[in-house]
Amino acid sequence: MPEPPYRAVLLFGAPGVGKGTQGQRLGRLPHFVHLSTGEMFRSLDTNSPLGREVRNYTERGELVPDELTIRIFRDAMQRLIASHRFDAKQDTLVLDGIPRNINQCRILDREIRVVRVLHFVSSNEEAMVARMKRRAQLEGRKDDADETVIRHRFEVYRRETEPLLGHYRSDLILEIDALGTPDEVAAAIEKGLLKK
Repeated sequence: MPEPPYRAVLLFGAPGVGKGTQGQRLGRLPHFVHLSTGEMFRSLDTNSPLGREVRNYTERGELVPDELTIRIFRDAMQRLIASHRFDAKQDTLVLDGIPRNINQCRILDREIRVVRVLHFVSSNEEAMVARMKRRAQLEGRKDDADETVIRHRFEVYRRETEPLLGHYRSDLILEIDALGTPDEVAAAIEKGLLKK
């Protein structure tokens, strides 16, 4: 089987742990390109059939179905390549929000070569809920405004996504304490990435 075409660092962690913040920071480094599934979903025209379909899932805190998620991911990749913002020969994707379940892992195993998994860990779920509610106010994100939806997203993460850590070799996984300041977390990530 040929080697998958895209190198990738995966960001895993419960909602609110700072994956987006750290993904954006990594994406500013030379030869790293951040791709957030949440941003892809939020950028869809909410009046289009696709935008309405995706919003129907995200507003309930549910995962968008695999076929739809993978199609949106592939479209985003084609746009990145066509616009010369991603070069598979020298760049590494920083994937935030994909894969989210074992089926997506299996599909993406043919498309991405995982070089590192950053697992953001928080022992304080209440701090994460508060962080998300602040984000909802600051960024106008409806999916973060409803505490019932937030808590449901934690349940979905624990059930669907957290088990994916077992899909990847343990030596690829770097655990990051998500409760530090953004600079402290970024320093831990940089130190961990330099080890590989």
